[in-house]
Amino acid sequence: MFLRDVPRVVPTLNRKPLWLLPNLLSLDAPLVAMAWLYVFAKTWRLGYHPWEAYASLGLAVWIIYVLDRLLDASLAGGTKAELEPRHRFHLKHLKFFRIALLLAGVTVVALVVMRMPIAIYKHLLLGGVMVAGFFGLSMLSSQDPREVPHTKNILAGFTFAFGTAMTAHLYRYEYDIYDMFASREFLCFAVLCILNISAIDLWEHDARSADVETKASDELALTLPLIVLATASLLYALMDEERASRPFFYAILTGAGLLYLLNRARANFQIDSLRVMADLVLLIPVLVFLVASQPGFR
Repeated sequence: MFLRDVPRVVPTLNRKPLWLLPNLLSLDAPLVAMAWLYVFAKTWRLGYHPWEAYASLGLAVWIIYVLDRLLDASLAGGTKAELEPRHRFHLKHLKFFRIALLLAGVTVVALVVMRMPIAIYKHLLLGGVMVAGFFGLSMLSSQDPREVPHTKNILAGFTFAFGTAMTAHLYRYEYDIYDMFASREFLCFAVLCILNISAIDLWEHDARSADVETKASDELALTLPLIVLATASLLYALMDEERASRPFFYAILTGAGLLYLLNRARANFQIDSLRVMADLVLLIPVLVFLVASQPGFR
């Protein structure tokens, strides 16, 4: 009877929604990489593509993303109030991520040495240079929020596409790495990755600016390349008379279209939601690829 006179105190639990956990745990990028590795493997008609290719790629991407977020947190000077949720989460669970990084690193090395084709050693140096360049740009680039790190985003998207496509290309023994770089599939996927990574920075930059010209420039920097990518992917699909690569370019077209729609509707969502939906923009096209790959699909 006395409880009605006592103010009720409901503890506020600092729990993150379940849909945000893949982003907080840096699992989003590895899932995207492994999904598109499957797409490349099917498009290039690999007769043999073992599980260790997916495991090594997923772990390697996870390691890079965790290190990148820890680096971003350290460059911010440890001021948690200025960090984004995923960076604060990594700092809060730093001990866990250190142990997980060690285990993941040992596993990747073991897989590469004992299970992967020897041809991978020819490409690891190039991949390592690109990753090192990305981290170098992360440390040297300005932290000024008024600037969009276009160079870093381009290198990040290209490196992500390289790692994903290369892990499939290793099993195309009759092709050289230059054939991969010149392929329409790799180029379109690289552009989609670059635009996907750049989108968040452009949206944040647009939200911070009150200048009309700046907002127009940010809009054009994303919209125009998306239109070009969508047009190119549609043309490449129609040019393929054997229809072997059509599902791949339908997937690219879907990704470009979804990213364009998300860009138009971004004002309705918070930045954390936009990050998750940007990941879905790269995962939903994989479902389109699966449907378009069915024998009866036209």
